[in-house]
Amino acid sequence: MQHLDPHRLAPGAPGAAPKAARPIDVALRRIGEWLRDHQRAIHIAQWSVLFFYMALIVVPTLVPLPERTSHIWSHVTLLAQFTFWGIWWPGVLLSTVLVGRVWCGLLCPEGSLSERASRHGFGLATPRLFMWKGWPILAFIVTTIYGQMTSVYQYPLPVVIILGGSTVLAAGIGLLYGRDKRVWCRFLCPVSGVFRLLAKLAPLHFRTDQQAWRRYRRAPGTAKETVNCAPMVPIGVMRGASDCHMCGRCSGFRDAIVLERRSPNHEIVHVAGAEPKPWETVMLVVALMGVATGAFLWTTSDVFIAIKQTLAEWAVAHDAMWLIQPVLPWWILTNYPDQHDVMVPADGITLIVFVLGTAAVIACSALAALALATRALGRWRSARFHHLAQCLIPLGACGVFLGLSALTITMLRAEGFDPPFVPEGRALLLAGAALWCMVLAWQITGVHAGTHARALPRRLAATAAASLAVAVGLTSWVSLFFMG
Repeated sequence: MQHLDPHRLAPGAPGAAPKAARPIDVALRRIGEWLRDHQRAIHIAQWSVLFFYMALIVVPTLVPLPERTSHIWSHVTLLAQFTFWGIWWPGVLLSTVLVGRVWCGLLCPEGSLSERASRHGFGLATPRLFMWKGWPILAFIVTTIYGQMTSVYQYPLPVVIILGGSTVLAAGIGLLYGRDKRVWCRFLCPVSGVFRLLAKLAPLHFRTDQQAWRRYRRAPGTAKETVNCAPMVPIGVMRGASDCHMCGRCSGFRDAIVLERRSPNHEIVHVAGAEPKPWETVMLVVALMGVATGAFLWTTSDVFIAIKQTLAEWAVAHDAMWLIQPVLPWWILTNYPDQHDVMVPADGITLIVFVLGTAAVIACSALAALALATRALGRWRSARFHHLAQCLIPLGACGVFLGLSALTITMLRAEGFDPPFVPEGRALLLAGAALWCMVLAWQITGVHAGTHARALPRRLAATAAASLAVAVGLTSWVSLFFMG
């Protein structure tokens, strides 16, 4: 066996590119081939990111917490906060929408470390328990709520637990399971579910020409070519970008795989409906639109204050004073008395109730609207329901991006820089995301409505019902940014 010959796919080879390919298509194909041919350079970049990442996690724990007069450029803790939450997270989400899971395949420190550990580890078979599709959702919900309880955006020690702990787990899973694979990324990563959804919007993907794949015959006397797909994607039948890490290793394989353009709507409209994926619906509606939204809303919510006040009054009336005293350590609940920043158990309980309650209200409302849209198209079909749910991906992505970018803006304002046109930019992005959702809903209904005389009224009714789900997701962000 030998690895893929990086020079096998020449310009004009069968399956490589159309005969009259446009310059942009030729450039994209060459970018894919460059990624394939320069894996060593990519490995160097991955190690560089890993060391920088670990430094930003560890170094802030070795210095005193910043004072009120500290700045991003003068205190490493503030620099790390701005890098992680002001640049990295929003940037990764945006890049996933624009170019797919390039972060996962080329730069992610956890993924690259897990793969390296797997290369030299025990190589055990992946346990069936790991393959439960709910792990990424559960991990996302737990880390989101725990991060809020411990103030991960403000203090370095919770960062060590959440990001550092996740990195250690990724390395440990790699050391135990798989051989040169990314078992952690495929089954357990807390943000893999988010990236899978957002990558469906990317206008770039590695497309597999399945006919060229089947036609391919290697030259007589040559050894069998192989390609290592670390996230274990069945590349021979790959139709979408949600699982692909965009590493480029398979570019040109069997003269059938090439980096190409596509419509940002293509995967959601024409691929997502082929196989119902209930867990993706849960990830989108419950976790991304529900839990994540609640995590951003609670600090400014009158409902949160009312619940906490009620609980505090109950604690006093029933002599449960421990509920309103800072008795829990920082690694369970924020407790930094020197910074005049403490949370009591009543805060933690209220936070959990509020976030989960917000998620329940948003999810139930959105799912009810989607069910109405499904029924408007005819008899109930779960596959149609889950396909329609995918139309909400742009709004889910936009909401989380705006929530994280709000941290960026807060940090910049603390440094005396007030970015212009912030409300206008938020309104434009939310309106654009909502419109995108509506276009997707209309196109998805076209897949399911058929061509009979009643198709148009059914499509209109279903799209109108889907608009109610869009309105549910939109309302929470409008209340946060424009009604506070």
